[in-house]
Amino acid sequence: MNAAAHIPRWGMVVDINSCVGCQTCTVACKHANDTLPGVQWRRVLDVETGEFPDVERLFLVTGCQHCAEPPCVPVCPTGATSQREDGLVVQDYDICIGCAYCAVACPYQARTIAHDQRWYYGQETVQERAVEHADRLGVAQKCSFCKDRVDDGLARGLTPGVDPEATPACSAACIAQAIHFGDFKNPESNVSRLVRDRPNFQLNAELGTDPQIRYLYTTPAVPGRAAGAAELDEERLSDLANPLVGPVQTLWDWRAAMNWIFGGIGSGMAVAAWLVSYAGVVAVRNVPVVHAISAVLMAIGLFCVFLKIGRKLRFWRAASRPQTSWMTREIYVVAAFYPVVLADLVSPGEWLSLAGGVLAFAFLVCQAKILHRARGIPAWRVPLVPWMIVASGLLEGTCLLAIVLLWLQSVDRIAPLLALTGLALAALNAALWFAYRITAAKQGVVPLARSVISGISPALHVLGHGLPAFSFYLVLENSGMALAWMLTGAVAAIACGVYWKFMIVVRGGYQQGYAMPMLPQRGSGCFAAPPRL
Repeated sequence: MNAAAHIPRWGMVVDINSCVGCQTCTVACKHANDTLPGVQWRRVLDVETGEFPDVERLFLVTGCQHCAEPPCVPVCPTGATSQREDGLVVQDYDICIGCAYCAVACPYQARTIAHDQRWYYGQETVQERAVEHADRLGVAQKCSFCKDRVDDGLARGLTPGVDPEATPACSAACIAQAIHFGDFKNPESNVSRLVRDRPNFQLNAELGTDPQIRYLYTTPAVPGRAAGAAELDEERLSDLANPLVGPVQTLWDWRAAMNWIFGGIGSGMAVAAWLVSYAGVVAVRNVPVVHAISAVLMAIGLFCVFLKIGRKLRFWRAASRPQTSWMTREIYVVAAFYPVVLADLVSPGEWLSLAGGVLAFAFLVCQAKILHRARGIPAWRVPLVPWMIVASGLLEGTCLLAIVLLWLQSVDRIAPLLALTGLALAALNAALWFAYRITAAKQGVVPLARSVISGISPALHVLGHGLPAFSFYLVLENSGMALAWMLTGAVAAIACGVYWKFMIVVRGGYQQGYAMPMLPQRGSGCFAAPPRL
């Protein structure tokens, strides 16, 4: 092998049978990286499975998997999360804005954001002050495989994974030699030999991330076993006390939800106004006014996002990655939308209204893709989600447009077309939500999130789809109460759109857990290791 031309691919192999759950790796990581209380880049999960007498206990080492296809890298709007040539996924704290997009994109719960300096004993100590990292506050932080140790060791001619000084602290400190580090591209390295000689698996491999931590689950004398009913039981997978179950994410809270709520309504209304203006329903002079109202609503949503980010003065850096990040693309669309709306207000024109409508639709698509690309949240990465966001935005926007036009124009002119459009969109939203709910399990949505989806479905179908559709139908039937029915349907559709987006983002955003397809054969009962020959 030509050492000068060789680019390594660093990774780890963890032997589940050897790990004794002593947490030495966790402590070593904390000591080496000076992480704050509650922040653990390396965790060891204490996993118990089965029911007496068929029970098993094991320890699972987790952390950043330094994926070959890391979902956290392309979504980052600033480039703060990147992947080196040697495969290490690293974080630049100086340009991160703390938007937490990488955290919700990670299916391994490997990202943390700490907003305040905390002390282990409740008050500052000399030792902690000496090693504090103010640059990590308000930004995303993660395991780096101790890249500085690795790089310094290589510069000194040491071999990472062999020489402790050049090896990540968790691996170097492991008392059971359960954590091995090395170069997967070197066929003679310790990690290459281990995965070549012994069966192994990757966590959540079905997501296509190709994680670079591989787990051994057999011994020369005892084969492993495939996960069975005890591990796949729905009740067990709905128990937050189970360390393999992902908790609900808290980094994208109500402020993030407001972006999809206000942004969806605003952009949807701008698109609807542009479209129906061609039918003469909206007076040409009113299109710029409607677009201006849309711009205000979109600005409210974006301001709520601004309130959420950890390093607000760096917000401008979010415009750095239009080539991969839908969050950056949303910013570029907004940067074009507002001047167009202003110009249309000053000097109304058909082409300006067209540009405003197209840009508003592009904004709605960006919002749909932002949520969908958060691959660490199973309820968001379902292929139907972008369609649901777009369809919901168009329905809510059309309904708000109806309310605005009832104020600007005569109800007789606008009611039939808007009612027909609302009826069609209500039916489309109902079909999309129904398909989303019944296919959720097949799409990998975790049981806790499915419970949220099922819980809100009856109210959503009745009040958010059925009531608006019925109301718009009565408008089309030339009911004498057309105005009242139009308002009823519009308000119901908007309210339920707000409701489901809030619930899916804030309440249904359960993180991906840890799926172990194979386990060691040890424990008692049917899980006991077979007698040795």
